[in-house]
Amino acid sequence: MGIQVEFNPDLALRNYFEFKNGNRKAEECISDELVVGQVYNFLKKGQRNYWLEGEIPLLETKGNQELSRPLASIVILEARHFILDDEIYTSGKYRVEEVFKKNDETIHFDGFAKIE
Repeated sequence: MGIQVEFNPDLALRNYFEFKNGNRKAEECISDELVVGQVYNFLKKGQRNYWLEGEIPLLETKGNQELSRPLASIVILEARHFILDDEIYTSGKYRVEEVFKKNDETIHFDGFAKIE
């Protein structure tokens, strides 16, 4: 048995309807309205590591690594690991730096580098 850690180049959360329908906690979902400068909480199952020294994409996930294009550029402000009911979770806070237009085909990131 080893230590299972996942390194994430982005933050992938569920659609807000998953919370409204009672399937997920609010922190597991993207707010229904993202505001630049606003700080939001997040919650992910598993022990995850995020890059804290710059902007990363915020994506929507449907599960099974089915991800959207970037919805926003964010900065992770804090991340912590904890155990709840014998399961490991990662929680934290992120700040929205830029919100991208819906159906935007522009490339906003090249790896970890945000394209200005």
